[in-house]
Amino acid sequence: MRKNPIGVGIGLLFGVLALASPAFADSGDSHLRINPGDGSPGSTVTVTATGCAPGETFGKGESKAAGSFQLFEGDHEGELTGEFTIPEGKDLGTDTVTVKCPPKTMITDTYEIGGREPGGAVAAGFGGVGDNQTQLALGGALVAAAGAGYVVRMRRRQLGVRG
Repeated sequence: MRKNPIGVGIGLLFGVLALASPAFADSGDSHLRINPGDGSPGSTVTVTATGCAPGETFGKGESKAAGSFQLFEGDHEGELTGEFTIPEGKDLGTDTVTVKCPPKTMITDTYEIGGREPGGAVAAGFGGVGDNQTQLALGGALVAAAGAGYVVRMRRRQLGVRG
């Protein structure tokens, strides 16, 4: 009996995906969510911790870049949430965040401090940033040309003209 190589390949693919999934990579019930995962100096970072003792309403956090911050009850049961601001002028790189909550739970994770997000509009074509008139006129002309081509094609088909 011959084995189906496609079935074996699909089985291997699912095995690799299962091993790579976070459910297998997580070392316990405790984890930390850091949002955004790539903050920039001056931006606010939100830290959400799960895995503290049930009913816990307070925790302490420490960011190597920003210092201490407090965590309080989050939106969901068993969740503590806190915020801190990345100081202006902080060097780009990795920041480590540690959260401690009673009785003796300590959760640590890292995130990236990247460059500042670009602000304002990007000129990517003709006309000014706020100039919609030219784009609308050109778009309208293209739609009109396509419609005219369609009408001509249908009319030629009705008349039996080839070519």
